[in-house]
Amino acid sequence: MSVLLLATVPAPAASSGGVSVVDDTGRTVSLAAPARRIVSLSPHNTENLFAAGAGERVVGVSAYSDYPAAARERPRVGGFGSMSLEAVLGLRPDLVVAWAGGNDPRLVARLERLGVPVFRSQPASLEDVAANLERLGRLAGTPGQARQAAGRLRAGRDALAAAHAEARPVRVFYQLWDQPLRTIGGGQLTDRLLAICGGVNVFGGLEVPAPQVGREAVIGAAPEVILLAGDAAERGHWREAWRDWPTIPAVAAGRLHFVDPDLTQRHTPRALEGARRICRRLDAARAGGAQSPR
Repeated sequence: MSVLLLATVPAPAASSGGVSVVDDTGRTVSLAAPARRIVSLSPHNTENLFAAGAGERVVGVSAYSDYPAAARERPRVGGFGSMSLEAVLGLRPDLVVAWAGGNDPRLVARLERLGVPVFRSQPASLEDVAANLERLGRLAGTPGQARQAAGRLRAGRDALAAAHAEARPVRVFYQLWDQPLRTIGGGQLTDRLLAICGGVNVFGGLEVPAPQVGREAVIGAAPEVILLAGDAAERGHWREAWRDWPTIPAVAAGRLHFVDPDLTQRHTPRALEGARRICRRLDAARAGGAQSPR
């Protein structure tokens, strides 16, 4: 590491306004003062920082950080397989927000050795997202905005869950990818969104986050609804491939529906809208009708 890059790491400022939180891995993150230069290493962290009111303090983001629109204007520091330590340090961050399950742990550890505080995020539910918002707000000095955003998220989740508390369970297959055929395992965000709506993930017993499954296994699971992660323009062939299996209840009833993965797989407040859309599809299945593919 060059002396120049080492010099870009800000020294802690003396301040009586220090903040401290515990991140999603149990590590304590302490700052001498609220962060003013934040670098996000994943799209969900970028979105959550903006939702927590800290958007103006975000000086760098990872590839695919595309929401909100202002995030697209921030300098990029690379993608998951090409994150640049030099690019991160060149932005002189006083806080880096990393994805515990997605970023290279060696890069994150090196940042810490160089004196850069790191908050590791690993949300798996809407409640986890709300808690992330509150902690990011404290670290960024925007606790009021963060609490409001977290409160709206919790209220929306509770209302949706209450409306479906007595709903008939609906068996769902969520297609994450086509070749190889992949779905979501139990405990993942999408799995939990399904549960809010009274949906039963037919592969929820698998602990792998994105397990590979066979079409025969899907046939045996007899899902009533199939959700396809994408849109008709990108994934239309996925839906057509299922037409060859009319014994699957979802296929026979025409319940193969596209969902926006940014709403159903990204760990942000927008996942609440993803849950609402899933609930509408499952409600229609309970009513006995087919739906449009969108």
